[in-house]
Amino acid sequence: MAGIAPRIVCIGMPVRDLIFRVEAEPERGSKANASHLSEICGGNALNAAIAIARLGGRVAFTGPMGDAGETSSGFILQRMAQEGIDITHIVRMPDMTTPVSAIMIEPSGERTLTIFRDPGLWRAKLPDADELLADCRAVLVESRCAAFATSLCAEARQRGIPVIVGVDRAMSLQDGLLTVASHLLFASAQLQETAGIAGDGEALKRLAGRTPAFIAATSGPHGTIWLNEKGQLEETPALPVQAVDTLGAGDVFHGAFTLRLAEGEGTREALRFAAAAAALKCTRRGGGLAAPQRVEVDELLRDRPWSNSTAPRRL
Repeated sequence: MAGIAPRIVCIGMPVRDLIFRVEAEPERGSKANASHLSEICGGNALNAAIAIARLGGRVAFTGPMGDAGETSSGFILQRMAQEGIDITHIVRMPDMTTPVSAIMIEPSGERTLTIFRDPGLWRAKLPDADELLADCRAVLVESRCAAFATSLCAEARQRGIPVIVGVDRAMSLQDGLLTVASHLLFASAQLQETAGIAGDGEALKRLAGRTPAFIAATSGPHGTIWLNEKGQLEETPALPVQAVDTLGAGDVFHGAFTLRLAEGEGTREALRFAAAAAALKCTRRGGGLAAPQRVEVDELLRDRPWSNSTAPRRL
């Protein structure tokens, strides 16, 4: 990459993840022994921020965390600093707890999780827009953070800065982020639930009438379906890999996509780059901390032919 790496602002809620590896998801009311335990930092926007940093971007992170004296926030901030993420814009919330999740991962790589988020964290007030958006080339935000992020995202759009929303839960059609976003990256199930219609293709077309944003839906090994500038459906295939851990793969996809947009590439190339980054992440364990380096993604895109040979999906 020539020149200075683009600066990207990520907005979200960092999470302390406790990961248990199990042979199978326990039945209700039962007990199960885990074969391995690991403790990592997570959260949608934080995983994406780690991916952006490793892929060559400059990342500033903002969003609420718990009291300065509680354990989880110190653990997460240390790891963020090690990844080269700017943590000066984190909002500390006195007497509150940083989110914590318990995650069970099966041999197939599929995961089940439970998370606690202190309700008071939603009252966070982000730093001044001039401070956050100076020299900013893109904003990436978790869809769940509309309560404290919408006004900053609206200001970014007024300044011509793209706002990418990573959506991993259904959104209300009245959600402010739905209309201020320049790009909406849905998971397939959440796209259909938001649109209230089965089938990714029809759901995309329905939501296109509600937002001016670029809209795409990811579906793991089935690839990504999206609407081009003519309102036509297109697909970006996934790269077939032997998945061992899908935790954080969607977040890595969002981060990689955002970085390529910030580097001046179009959506088609950004989706291709993101698919490669997410595929590599799935081949290794560690959630978002398993995000690849830039040289790995570039090598994969160079050495693997790009085709439409993905598993069929319902459009």
